[in-house]
Amino acid sequence: MNRVRKAVTLIAAAVLASGSATISACAPQPSDVGLLKADGVTRVSVQTADYSGQLEAFTTSARKLGATLLADGGDGANGNVVSSPASLLIALSMLRAGASGATAAEMDAVLGLPAEGRDEGMNALLASLEKYDGDPGAVDEANPPRKPVMHAANGLFVDKGVPTGEGYLGTLARHYGTGVYPVSFQDEAVTKPAIDQWVSKNTGGRIKEAPAKYMTDNTFSLLNALYFAAAWQTPFDANDTTDQPFTKAGGEVIQVPTMHLGTNMAYAEAPGWKAVDLPYAEGFVMRFVLPDGGTPGSEGPAAVSPEVLSDAAARLGRAAQDMVQISLPKWDHKTTFDLRKVFETLGLKETLATDTDFDVIQQGMKLTQAAQAANITVAEKGTIASAVTQINAKDSAALIPDREIVLDHPFHYQILHVETGMPLFAGWVADPR
Repeated sequence: MNRVRKAVTLIAAAVLASGSATISACAPQPSDVGLLKADGVTRVSVQTADYSGQLEAFTTSARKLGATLLADGGDGANGNVVSSPASLLIALSMLRAGASGATAAEMDAVLGLPAEGRDEGMNALLASLEKYDGDPGAVDEANPPRKPVMHAANGLFVDKGVPTGEGYLGTLARHYGTGVYPVSFQDEAVTKPAIDQWVSKNTGGRIKEAPAKYMTDNTFSLLNALYFAAAWQTPFDANDTTDQPFTKAGGEVIQVPTMHLGTNMAYAEAPGWKAVDLPYAEGFVMRFVLPDGGTPGSEGPAAVSPEVLSDAAARLGRAAQDMVQISLPKWDHKTTFDLRKVFETLGLKETLATDTDFDVIQQGMKLTQAAQAANITVAEKGTIASAVTQINAKDSAALIPDREIVLDHPFHYQILHVETGMPLFAGWVADPR
């Protein structure tokens, strides 16, 4: 294996201009933390239509990741879980760009990544979201925007005392739009605030700190952030929000604020579940999959398997628009995950254990931490959601409805990008309170 040990030649980006990652200019900034970009490397322009096969593979992978995250549950309270399969997939794809040997083969097999055009396909996915990009800090979250804001950011912090592979950084710049922040992890007083500022800026302040605990012996921290804000195509009338019963797993009935709306949307059902796509004003839908209540296996997220999600996606994709009456509880949830546990569940054993297969990134690099934080607020006007995935390492060296769906017991939801079908966020509502 050709090991890249030479430190990459870097130049300062003009005025730290980067669409993917900057540190807030409003906050005090350490003078030695600035965004750098690979010399002479620019983002490759791609067309989404040229990578349909790769995008389909990514969507299938994201469904698997979403199911694993929801089954893990993180630290979600009362059985509620919110996660970002897309954020985790993007972060793992960035890590895969620097993997080799058995680890590369394992990641491809476990994640179902495309055999060819992996990085180009991820570039196409990111490019398809960019027309909705905006500044999370400028969003009035009390009045979600009619044109959705879907902000995706990739960031990389590396120890400036440790050589990082030139080829790896070039790939991230070329396909992920990612520069690099050279820092000293030993200097926690400077580096931790810089990473936290990046997280807060790219999530509109909804997540204020990086999800993984800061460790001074790390030499590599890779991050992806997603922020979503959008108004419903047809808003719910707050005057119609009333306390309604919601039956929790186990049979306990609670009263929760529930919104009501009759509108046209795609509807599908099959033995064991029913589903709808509730549209935002443009470009995205919130998909609800409601397992039949009171049947064996309907008590938790596992009731909605990747196979059920795939079936629901296919049926909803063919469904005509029907007038559907929806009763939907409001909720405001957050979850954090120890992703090392999730990786173990997935079967990424080599990925966690190797200290040689990431040499293309840093000589002797070994993963130390992986974490995700996600949150979501769903109310009458729309939805606000954000997530951050972090992977750390160190070198070793009103009409009569035709249909009805009443979400009055635990249910699955996703926020989907319509063009690609990518599940940006996924969750399970066990108790809307």
